[in-house]
Formats: sequence, structure tokens, C-alpha cells
Amino acid sequence: MTQRRTILGLLGASAIAIAAAGPSLAADYNLKMHGFLPLPATIPGKIIQPWIDQVEANSNGRIEIDHFGTMALGGTPPELFDQAVDGITDISWTVIGYTPGRFPSTEVMELPFMVDDARAASSALWNLTESQLMDTEFKDVKVLGTWVHGPGMFHTADPVEVPSDLEGMKIRGGSRMVNQLLEATGATGVGMPVPALPEALSKGVVDGATIPWEVTGTLKVPELVENHTEFDGSALYVLSFVMSMNLDVWNSLDAEAQAVIDAASGHDFSVFAGGTQEDADAPARAMAEELGNNIITVSEEDAVKWREVVNPIIDGWVAEMDGKGIDGQGLIDQVQASMAAYGQ
Repeated sequence: MTQRRTILGLLGASAIAIAAAGPSLAADYNLKMHGFLPLPATIPGKIIQPWIDQVEANSNGRIEIDHFGTMALGGTPPELFDQAVDGITDISWTVIGYTPGRFPSTEVMELPFMVDDARAASSALWNLTESQLMDTEFKDVKVLGTWVHGPGMFHTADPVEVPSDLEGMKIRGGSRMVNQLLEATGATGVGMPVPALPEALSKGVVDGATIPWEVTGTLKVPELVENHTEFDGSALYVLSFVMSMNLDVWNSLDAEAQAVIDAASGHDFSVFAGGTQEDADAPARAMAEELGNNIITVSEEDAVKWREVVNPIIDGWVAEMDGKGIDGQGLIDQVQASMAAYGQ
């Protein structure tokens, strides 16, 4: 009987200790993060998850973030921004161009041959976002980061060296500006979120795609097409990304929790994100080389042919922005100056 009382006493003491410890171990804020790629892919695995880890660690466990990939919470990639606006998820990241024309100022980054370096361009995009877009195009969310990927390029069933090679092809494009570029070459731009690409290639719905090297491994693109066309010097195009939080959720956080999230976000996070994507290009390119695929590199000299085709797109975009009351040429000058100043 004495032994039984002792055991019960110990169990009771343990229960009291656990109950006392419970509230201090529980997070004050449980948030949901949503995206469209599998969690091991570059953006969720090497950009978003380190951000989550930093926030959780620096909050001393007060903030917990559940990370959902491959649209696990429902919807489609173009709906991710509004999922954060509407509170379907607390935080989301997505391609800005998946909602064509909704964020017109950000399209400046997607103009042909605008970007040389993803880190400098991500810095410029964040500076533009912070200085001009927080209270305008992104007013419905708390913006945590904006960045661009590494050089966009072609991955096609047939080789592409000059613009006329694309004539008659159906090519997946990731944004309005990219589809304009494709149409200028005589190709048909097919808009689709990148997760749909493998099936579209395997079924012949498209003849190729515009994506950076970085994501080709996740999508197994080098196994589905044998030709890849990259450009020396400035990128033919890049796409932009935004990571944002529901405003009501942001406002519900206390000042300490907000400070932790702000410290992990913003300019440096945006540069880290763009640089991480660009750094992931080389290993993915090596996979295509190992398969024996045909990699075509367009020199800066030969890129003149491409510039002649796409220059009207830039002029048309400036005129379109002016019609919206946005100084298109001013945006080009602003981001070019910002990129040139990066690292100085």
C-alpha cells in the first residue's frame, strides 16, 4: 500500500509539473503557410523553411508556422495571393504574374533583358515595393518579401537558337509579359502554373516551356525535353514572387511577435530568396548535362536578334503604363539605378 501511494504520488507530481509546463510550451500564435510547389523544392525547402525556422527560433516558440506545399489547403496557384488576403491561409507565396495585370508596376522586372543578377534585381524589387507599392498595389496584405528567380530560358522539344525557331510552337509562359514575348516570336504562349507543366509536356499540350534551370529538376523537365536555350549576359526574362500575410492576422500579433517577423523579412530576405534560386540553377543545369541533353547558349552578340523582336514589347509596356497613370519609363530608370547601386 505504501509503495502504491508513493507511485501515485509521483504520478500526481508529474502530472502537475506537465500541466504547469504546458502553457509555456504552447505557441501564442499558430500560423499556416501555403505554396504551390512540393516542400523539398528550392523555394519551399531552401527559402521558405529557413524563414520559418528563423521566426520560430527567434520568437522562443511563441510563433509556430505549419508549412503546406502543393496546394494542400486547396485552390490553385493563381489564387494564393487572395488566400492570404481572405484569410484562407495566414501567409502565402506565389508568382506575381499568375494574376496578369493586377500588379502592373511589378511587371517592370519581367521586361525582356532587364535583369543581369537575381540578387540585385530582388533588392530593386523590394525597394520598389517598400517605397511605392505597400499602400497601392499590395495594400491588402502585409508584404514580407518580393524577389525574382535566376535567368529565364527555353526548354523545348526542338532546338531554339533564333526567334524564328519558335514559330508555330506552343510554349508555356509564366506571366503576361512572357506570353507577349512568345507571341512576338510567332509562338503561342500558353499560360499555366508551373506544377501543370510535366503533364502538359508529356501529353504534347505544349512543345516547351519558359522556366529557369532551378525548377527543372523538381519538374523532371530534362527527362521530357532534350533542348535547352540559355542566354549570356542579361536574362531573356525573369518572374517575380511575393510572400505576404493576411492583414488581420498581422494586426492580431503583439509588437514583439511583429518585430520577430519583420526582422526575418524585408530587403535582406528578398535578396536571400532571389540569390538562393539563382544559385540553384547550376546543379539543375548539371542534371541536364548528365542526361546528354542539347544546351544552346545564345551569346550577347547573337542576342541582338532577340532584342530586335522584343524591344517593341518594352515600348508598348511603357505606353500602357502611361495610360494607367503610371510612369513606365520612370519605373525602368528607377529599378535599373537600384540594380546598378546594389552592393556599392
